[in-house]
Amino acid sequence: MSKINDYIEQRQLNNPEFKIAFQQEKANLEAALAISDLRHSLHLSQRAFAQLVDKPQSTISRIEHGNMNVSTKVLSEIATATHKQLKIEFV
Repeated sequence: MSKINDYIEQRQLNNPEFKIAFQQEKANLEAALAISDLRHSLHLSQRAFAQLVDKPQSTISRIEHGNMNVSTKVLSEIATATHKQLKIEFV
């Protein structure tokens, strides 16, 4: 994997637009994984989870597949509905 990592790092250094797009996609995938992990930890189907958080099942599916730029508002609503805290940090 080091060749792909090297390639991505080089592209980010040489292309600010690529860097922004890459970081956004990475954030989307991290949110997707976090939502999927949360849903699985609650032993819920997408449909049941969607009902719990008062969102359409299609929205949960799009989030979990990384096909949606999920807002902090939606993440906060999910956290509240599941009695979790939302933590966002810069590293």
